[in-house]
Amino acid sequence: MPIQIIGLVSALILIATLIRQIYIQWHSTDLNGVSGWLFAGQMCASAGFMLYSYLIGDALFVLVNVLGLTTALVGQGIYLYKLHQLSPAGATRIASARAVPARVARRKSDRRVGSQLARPRR
Repeated sequence: MPIQIIGLVSALILIATLIRQIYIQWHSTDLNGVSGWLFAGQMCASAGFMLYSYLIGDALFVLVNVLGLTTALVGQGIYLYKLHQLSPAGATRIASARAVPARVARRKSDRRVGSQLARPRR
């Protein structure tokens, strides 16, 4: 049992970091640094470890790997949802739903070019 505690604590740390990553990804407004392949690989690895844990009769690690597989599925779902939302059609839908006040839009579009302040064309 003491040896399993090392594996259990390590697995719980891994699950906690994966949950934190999913939380950050859900609240992010873009997909920079996120790859759909990460979650696909995590799903395959978790499924393989889950099967291995089952075959060697380790119920604790079957549970831990089910949790890992669950975080991968949720992460992939969020990735695909955000990908759809950030696509050109989805971005238009988001922009119209979150109309920006004119003064904020003007401020964001102001750019310094050389020593002059460039104004957006109207």
